[in-house]
Amino acid sequence: MEPNQDIIENPEKKKRILLIEDDSFISQLYALKFSKTPYELILARDGAEGLALSKDQKPDLILLDVILPKENGFSVLESFKNDEATKNIPVILLTNLGQQENIQKGMNLGAADYVIKAHHTPQEVIEKVEPFLR
Repeated sequence: MEPNQDIIENPEKKKRILLIEDDSFISQLYALKFSKTPYELILARDGAEGLALSKDQKPDLILLDVILPKENGFSVLESFKNDEATKNIPVILLTNLGQQENIQKGMNLGAADYVIKAHHTPQEVIEKVEPFLR
């Protein structure tokens, strides 16, 4: 009996990371950094675009800013975790909100990690996402 080709994971397939970030300078900085990695970075400018891209592109991991236009990252995270199609994708909140209550709120909503942008270089962020992509 032949194995079903649809369920065999291709080891050459690039892992996809969806970055939901409204600041174009930060997005481009991460795009440049991730271009030097084996990962494919997909960019979204707001939560609605991120939600749509997550269903279309099926990322392996989501980096999500909290301060976004239209809908904040906490409500976007809640939408990801309440949707069957996206609930198992690890979401790392990547934000400058460092207050303990924000960190606790993000973790309670199901974030895999909470990274404060000002405390981490883009290279350190890449190192933080790698264990979630193995």
